[in-house]
Amino acid sequence: MSNRLAKEGRLSPEDWTSWRSANDYYDQAYATPHKSIYDPAVNPAAQAWFKPTATHLLARIDFYTDLLTRYDIEYQLIHSTDPGKVVYEDDVQIVVVPHLSSLTRDAS
Repeated sequence: MSNRLAKEGRLSPEDWTSWRSANDYYDQAYATPHKSIYDPAVNPAAQAWFKPTATHLLARIDFYTDLLTRYDIEYQLIHSTDPGKVVYEDDVQIVVVPHLSSLTRDAS
């Protein structure tokens, strides 16, 4: 959601600079799965989740939640022990295809 704010040019110059710096940190901190992981024909609705052990990454989430709050963007932080079928995993993250019941619930 913060990326959408930036892409749409809705961030102030100061917030854009902070957002860019935060994203640069994450880009350097962990591997980005190959884009085919997110191919909707292969893995519909694929989502990335940080593992609870990735405390150094989770500790920086507050920047994004604060940014979204200031721009009146609603969000939810979700924690789950079973977010879906794992299609990618590394030391700090998983990418999952949500369970069908989650997709149905989200669509309603």
